[in-house]
Amino acid sequence: MRIVMWSKWASNLVFVALLGFVVLMVYWQQKLVTLEQEQKALGTKLGRMASLPSGKHEIGAFGDEIINSYEPLQDSNQGNVVDYSDTAVILYNRIPKTGSTSFMGMAYDLCSKNSFHVIHLNTTKNSHVMNPADQLRFAQNVSTWFERRPVIYHGHLGFIDFSSLGVPLRPLYINIIRDPLDRLISYYYFLRYGDDFRPEVVRKKQGNKETFDECVTRQGHDCDPLNLWMQIPFFCGHHSSCWEAGNSWALQQAKSNLARSYFLVGTTEGMEDFIGVLEVSLPRFFRGALKYFQDG
Repeated sequence: MRIVMWSKWASNLVFVALLGFVVLMVYWQQKLVTLEQEQKALGTKLGRMASLPSGKHEIGAFGDEIINSYEPLQDSNQGNVVDYSDTAVILYNRIPKTGSTSFMGMAYDLCSKNSFHVIHLNTTKNSHVMNPADQLRFAQNVSTWFERRPVIYHGHLGFIDFSSLGVPLRPLYINIIRDPLDRLISYYYFLRYGDDFRPEVVRKKQGNKETFDECVTRQGHDCDPLNLWMQIPFFCGHHSSCWEAGNSWALQQAKSNLARSYFLVGTTEGMEDFIGVLEVSLPRFFRGALKYFQDG
């Protein structure tokens, strides 16, 4: 009898606990939606308050239009078509171990020949995410720093939605993705042996001789299949859910951002095709890039 009563009591307790958990989850999800809406509204207000320099490159001269940084625009004040290729902004939020170092080595070599700037984005402790205030400051700085255009910004950083921050500029996002397992294996050995780009840097797992297969056998953290998720957050953004492996919302958000905001995404395995398309579509930056890549 006692066992039956204990079983019923335990079942009721579990039910109450689960019900409380569900209610709590719904409550915090609603709070999160409210906070995100308030953040977006605040970003819009602050973005509109951001002062822009006067002159022929003033974004404000075109009213409240959404401006893609490479499209020729009609100057409503002068009636002339302004070619914005000379003030274009490319944002390459590069994913680790996808060939990004080689790609940016090419960009650095081309920048003098094609007369554009390259700026590396450094974040505190090499973090891939920023808080909302830092995202807004970054977007405003990118939008108003005309002295360093045309420009390619690059760094290991999650996608930033300029529109949600009230900034009219739409940078040309590009990126490179890689077969997830190949990328994970490459990153595994990078942590132990580094690369030829900065061989003097002491890596986090330097001295560790364990092979990837041995790591898999013992089910180690560095070879955890959850690490295959790593490329998704770079397209999803800075929300904490973006960095939760397997999160279905994050995957859909990443796909939406890619389709809506990225000019071009290539693959490590198809790097030559990626560079060829960039040279044809963005010659202001990538004129001569294909020959450079093919010559090695």
